[in-house]
Amino acid sequence: MTTSAHALVALASSGPSPLWYATRASGTVSLLLLTATVALGISAGGRYAPQRIARFEVSSLHRNLSLLTLAFLGLHIATAVSDSYTSIGWPAAFVPLASSYRTLWVGLGAVALDLLLAVAVTSALRHRLGRRRWKAVHWLAYGAWPVALFHAAGTGTDTRLGPQLLLYAACLVTVLAAVGWRIARTTGDPERRARVWAPPAAVMRPVTLGAPGAKDEGEGRGNE
Repeated sequence: MTTSAHALVALASSGPSPLWYATRASGTVSLLLLTATVALGISAGGRYAPQRIARFEVSSLHRNLSLLTLAFLGLHIATAVSDSYTSIGWPAAFVPLASSYRTLWVGLGAVALDLLLAVAVTSALRHRLGRRRWKAVHWLAYGAWPVALFHAAGTGTDTRLGPQLLLYAACLVTVLAAVGWRIARTTGDPERRARVWAPPAAVMRPVTLGAPGAKDEGEGRGNE
């Protein structure tokens, strides 16, 4: 084997494994699908009735996006656990802060997974739980989105790359646009305004609290 061939083999062995690329790709796709699911749920929620498509078609799209999200999330977890570089066991995928590798950020991923699994299980038992209980748990999906976004930004080794940052920004803008669209449909009815604001508030509160300076501002108000 020539010197150049040895160099290529050494470079390939020292670089990221195929499982690493699969983990990053499936995680990115999962975040995109979750963003689309949340944005659709926010913008088309409540009593909104689309004019050009039937409401059951919107519900079907929302359900299919949710299933695709879980499918890619399963692939993301399987490849991450199988990759020996990260040393993430199966318990850490479900139990927050159980991973020795980037404990906090992987823990956030476990929290997001648990929330989405709770939504999936209760959706399967929707007729037994009743609409009110199912809807209360269903709002957890809105809370899972910012947790997943923080997980992706904190765990990914490619977070500092420009394209990846643009992707995260696009996810944030998409959800904000959905929130704005839903707020624009809000009438002057206080009861309906409370219902409209509940899911967006569940999404944006973790993002706001995680923003730089948010903690300092809250402490400043408490000292006034």
